[in-house]
Amino acid sequence: MTVATPPKSAETGLYTASQWQLMWWRFSRHRVAVVSLVLLAFAYATALFAEVVSPHDPNRFSSSWVLAPPMRLHFMRDGSFNLRPYVLGLTSARDEETLAMIVVPDETQVHPIRFWVKGDPYTLWGRFDSDLHLFGIDAWEEQPLFLLGADDLGRDLFSRIMYGARISLSIGLLGVGFSLLFGVVLGGISGYYGGLIDVIIQRIIELLRSLPTIPLWLTLVVILPPHWSALRIYFGITLILSLIGWTGMARVVRGRFLALREEDFIMAARLANAPQMRIIMRHMVPSFTSHLIAQMTLAVPGMILGETALSFLGLGLQPPVVSWGVLLQGAQNLRSVVLAPWLLLPGFFVVAVVLAFNFAGDGLRDAADPYAI
Repeated sequence: MTVATPPKSAETGLYTASQWQLMWWRFSRHRVAVVSLVLLAFAYATALFAEVVSPHDPNRFSSSWVLAPPMRLHFMRDGSFNLRPYVLGLTSARDEETLAMIVVPDETQVHPIRFWVKGDPYTLWGRFDSDLHLFGIDAWEEQPLFLLGADDLGRDLFSRIMYGARISLSIGLLGVGFSLLFGVVLGGISGYYGGLIDVIIQRIIELLRSLPTIPLWLTLVVILPPHWSALRIYFGITLILSLIGWTGMARVVRGRFLALREEDFIMAARLANAPQMRIIMRHMVPSFTSHLIAQMTLAVPGMILGETALSFLGLGLQPPVVSWGVLLQGAQNLRSVVLAPWLLLPGFFVVAVVLAFNFAGDGLRDAADPYAI
């Protein structure tokens, strides 16, 4: 059992501390969860400012840089250490025998990495036009900066991963938001009223949880009209993932409602003739908000993996939309993995984010445990 020790300055206020203060004291002792939460905040900030963080336009391509390898950062120059890293330029030529494009570093070209440099123009959030990027090189028009290599069309993989984070991470939050809505409403009705309504809702939940996930995804995705725009497909996939993922949230909410509806403060609200909706929304739901937050944190990885799987199979988002699942389509064949293993890097970001959500969710769940000391 985790023992939460509040800061010395707050020891005298332990018995008057709010629920959120107690949660924070417990959560702060979970070092891995705190680090994971910081990493997630950094990931979402990066996705929010993807245009600024990315050194290139994600759709800028060139046949001269097809499957260019990742550039190496150098700190040693002329035998001395330099705080400003630099990269070597690239040169490309076509193999006369295989006709494959070969991209190799050119040691005669040295390009220092600079901050806040001009590059490809973009429109931040669809409102602000700019061409400033967080980092890059001065010769960006002639020499690209491929920190993580290039794909089969000569596009910067790092920039595409940054843009893909916006889609993959946001679809997880939106999906969990819809799941929370369905779960709280249906789970709350099931646990508060009971009886025949509870039986019907629970049988529906059991039916959905017994169906294989991937075939059910495929069936629902086929329903989406092929002429829909990328934005409609995005919200359609989010809604599909939510329709499947709300069952776990509903079970949690139902269990809490069954435990709370016999508590003294709920009975007092009923004796005061409080409306049922007020009892549910003002008394019952806020009493286990911390549990909902922990459950939501643990549910986001499932949404991200669902979108990644659908896009990887070619049934979800499609190019020119950029998501981590769409990027992994380029690593479906063995030839790409052998010749360009850096095409698998979007999968590393998926794994890192999913692990961070799981660790942060475990920390929040332990911190929200009312029986923890």
